[in-house]
Amino acid sequence: MKPIAGPLLLGCDFSSTPTRRKPIVLALGSMSGARVVLSRLEKIESLESFGQWLSQPLEWVGGFDFPFGLPRELVEHLGWPLEWRACMDHYASLSRSEIRATFSAFCDARPAGGKFAHRAFDKLAGSSPSMKWVNPPVAYMLHAGLPLLLAAGVHIPGLHQGDSRRVALEAYPGLLARELIGRRSYKSDDKGKQTPERLIARKDLVTALEIGQSRLELRLKLSHAQRDALAHDASGDSLDAVLCLVQAAWAQRHGAPRYGLPAHVDPLEGWIVSA
Repeated sequence: MKPIAGPLLLGCDFSSTPTRRKPIVLALGSMSGARVVLSRLEKIESLESFGQWLSQPLEWVGGFDFPFGLPRELVEHLGWPLEWRACMDHYASLSRSEIRATFSAFCDARPAGGKFAHRAFDKLAGSSPSMKWVNPPVAYMLHAGLPLLLAAGVHIPGLHQGDSRRVALEAYPGLLARELIGRRSYKSDDKGKQTPERLIARKDLVTALEIGQSRLELRLKLSHAQRDALAHDASGDSLDAVLCLVQAAWAQRHGAPRYGLPAHVDPLEGWIVSA
């Protein structure tokens, strides 16, 4: 296993129901000047193992591809606690079926075209509403992932004071991917949709990351084997983890206390790093 020099950076492509076929993917690396050096990819096949990984006595800044909060409009409408930790504790106490029924009733009462409530930055980042329970089920990702971060005692800038040696930020790979290759699709879990066009899009995305074409002004450093592995993971999970890694590197460059987050972050909704 290749050792990591300097402070650890991580990008996480998350699954709310990880399995051997669809694991949580961690991209681990470090900064060297304006270069983000990918050290390795780790695959984690259960939520329990992910929680154990987070609790290790390591020092890192990480970008995690799942929501860290719910829309204020939704929380106010439901009469849930308006303080973030209390709201998250209440949310974690619900079952997935209760979440689905509650959110479905909220949407059913609203007009077409405005079914979902959004966080302040969703449209800016192009991210799915964090209350969405299908395609993608980000509401379940929040429900599964956020309690593990809290149990591990990590620090979440703008939302939760924890261990400042382990800094967790909400990341969104689609934000950086769209900047680099536009709206081209580069991934699919459906084998029938894993087309040559998507392979080309992944290769173009990797090349753009290596050149440093984004406004983040960071270049990704890969080995030939890593480049091939990212291109040939047709699910896009490995590449998404790397995109989150680059967003985490941008945050690390900005440093404490805000890690690049704007001054006006809603303390209930949170923010996507680099949005």
